[in-house]
Amino acid sequence: MAEITAALVKDLREKTGAGMMDCKKALAETDGDVEAAVDWLRKKGLSKAAKKADRVTAEGLVAVASAERGAGMAAAAVEVNSETDFVARNELFQKAASEIAELAIDAADIEALSAAQTSGGKSVADTLTDLIAQIGENMTLRRAAALAVDPGVVSTYVHNAAAEGMGKIGVIVALKSEGDKAKLAELGRKVAMHVAAASPAAPLALSVDDLDPAVVQKERDVLSDQARASGKPENIIEKMVEGRLRKFYEEVVLLNQAFVLDPDNTVEQALKAAEADVGAPIECTGFVRMELGEGVEKKDEDFAAEVAAAARG
Repeated sequence: MAEITAALVKDLREKTGAGMMDCKKALAETDGDVEAAVDWLRKKGLSKAAKKADRVTAEGLVAVASAERGAGMAAAAVEVNSETDFVARNELFQKAASEIAELAIDAADIEALSAAQTSGGKSVADTLTDLIAQIGENMTLRRAAALAVDPGVVSTYVHNAAAEGMGKIGVIVALKSEGDKAKLAELGRKVAMHVAAASPAAPLALSVDDLDPAVVQKERDVLSDQARASGKPENIIEKMVEGRLRKFYEEVVLLNQAFVLDPDNTVEQALKAAEADVGAPIECTGFVRMELGEGVEKKDEDFAAEVAAAARG
């Protein structure tokens, strides 16, 4: 019997979109003949996913999960995409998204998460492949992010929830503190709600120092050109630009934004004011905001043309 190598399995998976274990079994059944294995999988109905792999996936769910970690916490957010919103309401899809979010808490990166084993004994990647064949739509694990803090909490919030812990927008916020955990968790949830609501001016960074220098420079160049158009002297232009940059920071830096629940104070000031109630200093160490379909280019569907094309075969 021919040796079933990892390269053979990889080749067959790329050709069919079938799960790893199914590919191994197909190769074993066909003595390592890849083309025969393709036919074997087709007969078993296990290669349907390949036909759907190039379809745009801009719908789906953002799922969040959290877990205690000693005196602290960890949490993760993931975006699992499908072709239609209908699939996002499917219980099997929701269950998969929820478990992927839980696995993401301890995954080092998206590759590690894709390889992580689910409760069904298969990898995340293979689990999604199986769902593609079962449900009939393309699905992808697009991104994942996690935060951890010790001591303190990582609070979560989901906007437009489709089910517990999943919806259109997912946010996690890490607060480092030795204060009352229950009060910290509620405060973190309020900050997470702020982050979710801050659209279209969603925060780009936690602090000014965390902003991408290229983003700051681009904004500075635009503001400088605008100021020069006024005909003011260079020394005045410099002051104008710095003033407008401060306004820019108030719009895109989380700690500098006016707190949605208390607009008279910034988020940073609101955290400082809460320290007395919590009983200890509070430091926001990070946040993640995921909105479903961000940056995905959706195809304009012409239903009539699609039907006509199907009729032509």
